[in-house]
Amino acid sequence: MTEVFKGSFTQQEPIPEAGIEAAMAVLRHGRLHRYNTAPDEISETALLEQEFAATVGAKYCLAVASGGYAMATALRAVGVKTGDAVLSNAFTLAPVPGAIAAVGARPVFVGVTEALTIDLDDLEEKAGAARVLLLSHMRGHICDMDRLMAICEAAGVTVIEDCAHTMGAAWNGVPSGRQGTVGCYSCQTYKHVNSGEGGFLVTDDAEIAARSVMLSGSYMLYERHLAAPPKEAFDAIRYETPNISGRMDNLRAAILRPQVADLATQYARWNERYRCLEDGLRGTPGLTVIERPEPETIVGSSIQFLLLDWGAADVRQVLARCAARGVELKWFGGAEPAGFTSRYDSWRYAETPAMPKTDRVLAGIVDMRVPLTFSLEDCALIARIIRAEVSAVFQGQSTAAE
Repeated sequence: MTEVFKGSFTQQEPIPEAGIEAAMAVLRHGRLHRYNTAPDEISETALLEQEFAATVGAKYCLAVASGGYAMATALRAVGVKTGDAVLSNAFTLAPVPGAIAAVGARPVFVGVTEALTIDLDDLEEKAGAARVLLLSHMRGHICDMDRLMAICEAAGVTVIEDCAHTMGAAWNGVPSGRQGTVGCYSCQTYKHVNSGEGGFLVTDDAEIAARSVMLSGSYMLYERHLAAPPKEAFDAIRYETPNISGRMDNLRAAILRPQVADLATQYARWNERYRCLEDGLRGTPGLTVIERPEPETIVGSSIQFLLLDWGAADVRQVLARCAARGVELKWFGGAEPAGFTSRYDSWRYAETPAMPKTDRVLAGIVDMRVPLTFSLEDCALIARIIRAEVSAVFQGQSTAAE
């Protein structure tokens, strides 16, 4: 009998009861705006910032409306101006080049390797083309951060880390977002904590933190933050930094605080599911498992594999056959954007010179979400389905070639 998976790839776990109770308390008192507090009250948002800063070991943290807003704010705070070039990954999601475009800057794309990380040889060649790198740890894959930081330091390039997919991950024990000058995180529903939308910006740089707080729309209420620099850091910049409002509110902060407190438990659960899927896919004919390097601590909230050098029609056949058995896969090799998947040459507001090595990798990337609503038995079943359908199409290729 043919096995079929009947679960949902978009259904998240419920918000923890502690988050629901905290949210109800905010709804009952009505003080949703982060600066609307009763006498001697500390806002949920200020407490969340303090707690997240401690979680990743940062001096300063700002909670904002989205991960994309965090990236655009970071770019502005480090001094990116209209027309500036900003280096970034060719393999990423649209909000990353979108953040660069939002500040009027120009993305300069850097290639991707078969490990799905930024091509450090290509970065080394292009490092002189810009003074900022917006580095995307795309789909949770972290490059050799020691080499990347050495390249950027030698070239005078400031690194902003997009950690939308790596909250809780690390390289050589250093939390993702803490090697660069600024780390940006997402709290959107499909990320590691869920407030629908939301994000964090962290840094140890007092001036960047102060500029970010002012940019977020603090007016002159920055002293109500617990994870911001002291008042003196704002004195030189408070009148020259525009208000581009993008604050987080107390309702979302209340929902997030229990989730941040429970991150370690959730990471372990994701990684159990990831390893189950990885083990089930390993050794499938025609399929390349992405090997994770020893210095990398992962959070396996999604999984990718390569159908390297397959024809587009055969990849589409795998996707269709898996979909018919209830397994939803995404492909980054399509000529047109589909859902959240798109390519560097899809973003036509950016100059896109040909990148044949990157095109070859993108043409083979298949992606799948791993929600915590999946059981380990679900993951084993999904792996069996993918293995069977990839093998069937691959065998068809081999037969046709004979």
